[in-house]
Amino acid sequence: MIKKIKKRIEKEQFHPSWLGVFVNPFFIARNGLRKSIDKLGKEISGKTLDAGCGTKPYENLFASSEYVGLEFNTGLDLEKKKADFYYDGKTFPFADEEFDSVVTNQVLEHVFNPKEFLSEINRVLKLNGKLLLTVPFVWDEHEQPYDYARYSSFGLKSLLEETGFEILLQLKSVNNIAVIFQLLNGYIYEMTRKIPVIKQASVIFIMAPITLTGLLLSLILPSNNDLYLDNIILASRNDPDCCREKKTDV
Repeated sequence: MIKKIKKRIEKEQFHPSWLGVFVNPFFIARNGLRKSIDKLGKEISGKTLDAGCGTKPYENLFASSEYVGLEFNTGLDLEKKKADFYYDGKTFPFADEEFDSVVTNQVLEHVFNPKEFLSEINRVLKLNGKLLLTVPFVWDEHEQPYDYARYSSFGLKSLLEETGFEILLQLKSVNNIAVIFQLLNGYIYEMTRKIPVIKQASVIFIMAPITLTGLLLSLILPSNNDLYLDNIILASRNDPDCCREKKTDV
């Protein structure tokens, strides 16, 4: 019984249902992100690389025939990760044009050399292959000290085009008043997370009402595309000559 409850709570962290309001302090962010990824999931097919895969939380949202997880070994939470391969932080251990699609979710902010990282994605992706990238815009520092950047929608567009990609679709997740309530919950979580009993009580009795208020007001008040939680981008590799000098022997 305890295992079932624990498994359900773990599921609510990335695929929240109504129950997530009461067990997930990041419900607003995770619910918005999941909906956006689900909306574009059908675009990700064939042999797929998940660059910075973590626990592969969104694997079931894609139409992939093969799903490969890649991680850079930071030494953090290794027992929780489901990586099939690790790499040295520079060169992916794959051949040129090996993948039909690539996903990288909430990873780019942890990459100190973003152009090299995206160039490697370009290299291992087939011509016209799809890239689904998500990255925070408004969020606190996390996974310290491996948190290096925040990107605006314009910065991401420029960075992707410089590394051989064409933007097909660009979305902004939680672009409404709910962003303020999610940040408030994030603050409360950070103040209580070191004391488990207080943290759990806060999630249920303080953060859940804040979440519900934010969701309700987001239905009433207008959206604001200048203040939002996450960038979601679908791009296509359209430059066959980009980064050809960085070939890998596998």
